[in-house]
Amino acid sequence: MDAAIVFAVDASASVDRATARMQRDGHAMAISDPAVVAAISQGPSGCIAVTYMEWASPGQTRSVLPWRQVCRLEDALSVARAIRQFANDGDRCRSYCATSISDAIDSASTLLDRFVGVPLVKIIDISANGTNNDGAPLFASRARAIARGFTINAIVAPQIRFGVPRHLTDYFGDFVIGGEGAFVIEPETMADYAFALRRKLISEISFAVDRPELGRDTLPIGWVGKAAPRQAPFRR
Repeated sequence: MDAAIVFAVDASASVDRATARMQRDGHAMAISDPAVVAAISQGPSGCIAVTYMEWASPGQTRSVLPWRQVCRLEDALSVARAIRQFANDGDRCRSYCATSISDAIDSASTLLDRFVGVPLVKIIDISANGTNNDGAPLFASRARAIARGFTINAIVAPQIRFGVPRHLTDYFGDFVIGGEGAFVIEPETMADYAFALRRKLISEISFAVDRPELGRDTLPIGWVGKAAPRQAPFRR
């Protein structure tokens, strides 16, 4: 297995129907894109594993898709169908649903710990539209994940964000992402989200198989991106 990737997707109260649809359809479109499948096929094993979870406040994590192996287009299409069928529709929050990125990282780390197999890399992909405002301190969860050898990458879910105290790309770059090759990207518009995810997945898969030449053009001109410290391939 070349990579084990946890899609950790924001389902907090700030995620409205349009944002939920963007995340749901974006992940489905990205994983089943022929360019992503082609990148997977070029790895040593020609396979990755993915799982899809949603999160909000602590205790509100929901598994949408258990671990699935993706080796060919048929596998990717099956994953895409499950995501479209079962992922958040923007109407799942029935009570207090804050944004606990720390709990998302902890839950994703548990999934990676329990993964059966020895992938080349283990990646947590955070998709969110806000800062950590509930649960444990973010720095502690991030540090634990990095200590386990996991890479935390992120994509900012673009929308009008009320009450967010600072630019999210900078916030994610400073406090969320970490590990070898970590990076965060922010699509300019909601319409760019699926395209951003496709590029992001190709970059992650290429990095996993130690073929950086496949990933050098994965972050398009005009997008905002920030690398973790000392990770040159994804500078602004």
